[in-house]
Amino acid sequence: MKFKSMIKLGLTTVAASLVLVACGNSANESSRTDSLNWMSNTTLTTLDPSKAVDVTSDQVLYNAMRGLVTPDKGNKVDLAIAKNYKVTNGGKTYTFTLRDTKWSNGKPVTAQDFVYGIKRSANPKTASQMAYYMANVVNYSQIKMGTMSADSLGVKALNDHTLQINLVKPQADFLNVLALPVFYPQVKSIVDKYGSAYGTTSDKMIYNGPFTVTKWKGSNDAWTLAKNKDYYDNANVKLKSINYTVIKDPQTALDEYQSGKLDQTLLAGKQQVTTYKNRSDFYNRKGFMVQYLSINQNNIPELKNKNLRRALSLAIDRNALTKDILGDGSFAARGLVPDTLAYKDGKDFNDYATVKDATTGNLAEAKKLWAKGLKEINKTSVSLSIMNNNDQTSRAVTEFLQTELEKLPGLKVTAEILPNNVASGRSLKSDYQLSVSGWDPSISDPISPLQTKVSTSSINTSKWGNSMYDMYIDRSNNEDATNSTKRFDDLVNAQKVILNDQGIIPLIQKAQPELIKSNVKNVKYLGNGPIWDFSHAYIK
Repeated sequence: MKFKSMIKLGLTTVAASLVLVACGNSANESSRTDSLNWMSNTTLTTLDPSKAVDVTSDQVLYNAMRGLVTPDKGNKVDLAIAKNYKVTNGGKTYTFTLRDTKWSNGKPVTAQDFVYGIKRSANPKTASQMAYYMANVVNYSQIKMGTMSADSLGVKALNDHTLQINLVKPQADFLNVLALPVFYPQVKSIVDKYGSAYGTTSDKMIYNGPFTVTKWKGSNDAWTLAKNKDYYDNANVKLKSINYTVIKDPQTALDEYQSGKLDQTLLAGKQQVTTYKNRSDFYNRKGFMVQYLSINQNNIPELKNKNLRRALSLAIDRNALTKDILGDGSFAARGLVPDTLAYKDGKDFNDYATVKDATTGNLAEAKKLWAKGLKEINKTSVSLSIMNNNDQTSRAVTEFLQTELEKLPGLKVTAEILPNNVASGRSLKSDYQLSVSGWDPSISDPISPLQTKVSTSSINTSKWGNSMYDMYIDRSNNEDATNSTKRFDDLVNAQKVILNDQGIIPLIQKAQPELIKSNVKNVKYLGNGPIWDFSHAYIK
């Protein structure tokens, strides 16, 4: 959901600073052979799988825990604790056979642990912000409303090694959803033992993943992932440890990397990226955060005119925005769905679903459409405002957009630069005209961003609505839910509808530029959710 997206923005929205080029092997190779020193620019908040909502907690839990499946690149998942599964009852019943594996205290992981963990996440008393991903599990809606107990959730253990989950209707992305921490197993005796302190420090938790968490006291800015001897695939885990340090200042982190104290660092801003982009240890990953202009047509009735909306989009030079203003590797978004999120027949989702005229700039054409639109509404001028956060990067983006849009004759644009909490509050109340908004999917499926624009969605703050769009989304969730080809086509058509109508104005897809020592191998980058998988990483 958007709250999580805004937390995730902390990964890349940091101030740019002056850098110096390092020389020698200390900046290019790790001197250790079995441990990594990694940075985070945000603090670990919880190890409770039911309560994790931020990227750092997700990342740590993903490497210290394992659910039924784990995310892979694109919209794929790999089997984890589940060694196989079958889908029956018209796509509504999932039955998983569990492999023999243990918790870090040596006790077996059982189907009952999954039942308990999932029901605990669903229980309103737990106050999980991610439990809404259980919407299609039998009885969840009643549990959420308080009319049924969490014990009635459609999850049961057939025996110690067989878990069954029953849905109210088929859900095509259900396996992707199962990779989220809210579906992880948990042990009732451990939760009962620690009570409200469960998951608040590394020693008040047990783990079943490649690593255990140590040295986290609940408020300190350092922790360690230590190899878990009881992990079922322990033989293929090469690293002894990953030592995390929270460093919020990008220059400090870069200094630590240059001195050999870090094996990886995130880069920030045009200056750092320009300096390091030609080095062998430089990587610029495609993140999944898409930013776009949300158009609240109710608060600016002039923009009910499609030609005016199209003109606004065409007036924006996205090449100048990504290269001159940001310069961090972010690139023009091709739609509401990010590139590399999903594929079909080896082609990216957006190779099928983008609409060029809705995602690129052409000022001459923009001026023609603007003049045509003004004539259609019988006006000679329009005034509007753009709302955005007040951090340095957001301010620069807003000022750039203001300048670009005012190239349209008769358009006056006001920039509303507000603290993040104020802008978020106003956005949720639909109290804006244009807003720079963003979505970072928690699951690797196009439905995650696309469902936010259904006319009845509570997070569709612009209140844009289109019956064809709603129809395609509904079809993907229901009659085509079990037909992967038809469902993919439904989602492609849905994005084409919103782009052809210019219901949003896509801007950028965020990048994650960083430096990683050249002898660090096989760290899997996932783009969203856990970001890093260290389970097969090693130092050459």
